[in-house]
Amino acid sequence: MKTKHFCTIGLLFFLASYLLFSNIFPSFNTSIDFAHWFNLIGACFLLSFNDAFPKSKISAVASVLTTLGVIAHIGLCTIDFIMSSYGNDEIAKEALSQHISNSPLIFYPFVAVGPSLLFLGLALHAFAFIKTEIVKSLMVIVGAIAVGISFFVLKNGVWMFLSCLVFVIGLGLLLYVPRPLSKF
Repeated sequence: MKTKHFCTIGLLFFLASYLLFSNIFPSFNTSIDFAHWFNLIGACFLLSFNDAFPKSKISAVASVLTTLGVIAHIGLCTIDFIMSSYGNDEIAKEALSQHISNSPLIFYPFVAVGPSLLFLGLALHAFAFIKTEIVKSLMVIVGAIAVGISFFVLKNGVWMFLSCLVFVIGLGLLLYVPRPLSKF
């Protein structure tokens, strides 16, 4: 498989996770947390974007941010897996949530700031193409910002999914643009 195939798999899993997070479809009462599994798998595959685009100073910084964001997503998904293991025990969930909120060494890198670095890193990768692929780059950049706003400000799952859809389509289109010196 080529790098672009790994990137595409990551985009599809990541988008599927946001579709499940959005609650557009009725909740499936299952013991498997598909949304977080898809998010975890997708984020790991999105690391492939660090090798997908031509190397530059911007891509070096973007790669570091993307990698830190993936690490944070792994931590966040782990926290959410632990949270879902409590089942219907809302008191235990609240206690864990309170503990995490009161622990800056967990809260900031894995909940509040860290996962956003994945979006920031991928948006920075896209920014490298702003002169040649304006619309596609802006789709990624605006999509990344919109995901953050829909999650942190609006707290709206549907807008979060639609923002992620724009983000993913933009990255996908950038991924399949023919370019010289490409690894594909």
